[in-house]
Amino acid sequence: MFLKPKASIQPNTYEYETTPLVKPTGFREYDARWLLEKEINLIGVQALGLGMATLFHELGVRPDIVVGHDFRGYSMSVKAALTSGLMAGGMRVHDVGLALSPMAYFAQFELDCPCVAMVTASHNDNGWTGVKMGAARPLTFGPDEMSRLKEIVLEGKSKTKEGGSFKFIPGFAERYMADLANRPKLKRKLKVIAACGNGTAGAFAPKVLEAIGCEVVPLDTELDHTFPKYNPNPEDLKMLHAVRDAVLAHKADVGLAFDGDGDRCGVVDDLGEEIFADKVGVMLARDISAGGKGGQFIVDVKSTGLWLTDPVLKENGVKVDFWKTGHSYIKRRSAELKAVAGFEKSGHFFFGPPFGRGYDDGLLSAIAVCEMLDRNSGKKMSDLRLALPRTWQSPTMSPHCDDEKKYGIVEKIVQHFEAAKTNGGKVSGQPIRDLVTVNGVRVTAEDGTWGLVRASSNKPELVVVVESPVSEARMKEMFAAVDAVIRTHPEVGEYNQKI
Repeated sequence: MFLKPKASIQPNTYEYETTPLVKPTGFREYDARWLLEKEINLIGVQALGLGMATLFHELGVRPDIVVGHDFRGYSMSVKAALTSGLMAGGMRVHDVGLALSPMAYFAQFELDCPCVAMVTASHNDNGWTGVKMGAARPLTFGPDEMSRLKEIVLEGKSKTKEGGSFKFIPGFAERYMADLANRPKLKRKLKVIAACGNGTAGAFAPKVLEAIGCEVVPLDTELDHTFPKYNPNPEDLKMLHAVRDAVLAHKADVGLAFDGDGDRCGVVDDLGEEIFADKVGVMLARDISAGGKGGQFIVDVKSTGLWLTDPVLKENGVKVDFWKTGHSYIKRRSAELKAVAGFEKSGHFFFGPPFGRGYDDGLLSAIAVCEMLDRNSGKKMSDLRLALPRTWQSPTMSPHCDDEKKYGIVEKIVQHFEAAKTNGGKVSGQPIRDLVTVNGVRVTAEDGTWGLVRASSNKPELVVVVESPVSEARMKEMFAAVDAVIRTHPEVGEYNQKI
């Protein structure tokens, strides 16, 4: 059994090499992320693995677990430390090697393993590490499991157990890609940009897209864990602008941008216009529900208001449920309501059977976009975008806010808008029509213009999004109104990007 972890240890000391370092803030709402060496050391990762094993046994699941790692210079060593802790806790480890997160999720089904632990920091900057984990495929942990895991690890409640073992699964990447490509080839020859930001998806996305019949133009697909050009994040405008330039230069039908661990996909149309994922979701929902098929869809609170107002979705009989932002929340809600699909503005898409297995896979999302274009053979991606009612929408903006402070500040911001609505106050010069407080606060003015403030689940930041169906000016007015409330809290820093 390990010593109780410490939240801070001086590096390059005897204590650092003999005591677990695990900063408590690394346990997020639905996964775990730390700055390696500064917030967690390898002994701390071992302690995490043993704590996970203890929790899996508490949950009563069969102790078979898939592990994989993303392409960062240190991810394999982190996975090795995690694996040693899992085995000490009696877990039978099935290692699929270098992987995308959805490849690890697929392995839960393919290898019949109830549990998963994927070592990845997704799109976070270099220096970050983390784990996405679950014990009930296709779901990943939520706040209850993460809170219990935090308690077990930090309070030294982990238990060793006999029966641990290790098995490496050779050639598993090929099995994953073959499963994705096991579908009729596209009838329409699409030229697509496959942009990977030098992240792990570069080893997978071009091959899968070629296998379904696309002509692929690779962009930054060489694996390089220094991320020399930009972080592989399809919400990052720098990455999207690079995709735009490639689409225009190659006269491509569509640009597809994948994040660092391959569970998200961003889209740029043939005219070089970046389409936020929530609007891509509306297009896909229109296509899936065509002919009045209807169906339940789940979307996160950052998503466009078109989900409630789009006349085509209404005519098709689509039902929409707004839910908490976060891949674990949307995945779980989609499973609970047996949704056709769940969509998150960050680019996590969750397709239910028969198209998907319920987990988020950026490559499957890319296939869905390509097959939508194939079915709409006379239309370009820009035609599908322009067919949507127009709204003016901001990117996701993220002002810095310490992990220890962000939730308390958001709670005060929620209280501000709740009091304003109760007392007949206004936002951006108009009465407040609606408040959604399932995840932070989404405040909607009388004309449908809305703004969202929530705490980021995996970084020391707030998340701010605004949208207007009226005009760009109204969108900016809403941002000014929301930002004015945020600025009453001096602990909140500057934005990573602004409108």
